[in-house]
Amino acid sequence: MKALIILVAGFFLSCFLLTGTSCQKNTDCKATINCVDSSGVVSNANVLLYATIKTSKGGTVTADLKANGTSDESGTVRFTFKLPAIYDIKATKIVGTRTLTGTGIIKLEEGKGTEKTVTLK
Repeated sequence: MKALIILVAGFFLSCFLLTGTSCQKNTDCKATINCVDSSGVVSNANVLLYATIKTSKGGTVTADLKANGTSDESGTVRFTFKLPAIYDIKATKIVGTRTLTGTGIIKLEEGKGTEKTVTLK
């Protein structure tokens, strides 16, 4: 009788552990932006991700949803968002008296990572 109780308790415990974690999936949207120029990677570039919205009058405005970061020594900056979206990318770096600028678009999907390379000119 004691062995039967242990067996049933073990069965219910294993069912609970296996089904309790199976419903939780990773929904984070990860963006990796690589900044490069004609000579290679660009470190310390300011990278801005922003969303534009079309107005009813046909114009566009920048939404409140923005994120910015600075590229590391390998020219990479990473962002994590909770919801999927399409972002415009603007990367800038001041070199002496010149300002290098690069643009692009990145589409983030639920539970996936997306990588985009932006060339600064």
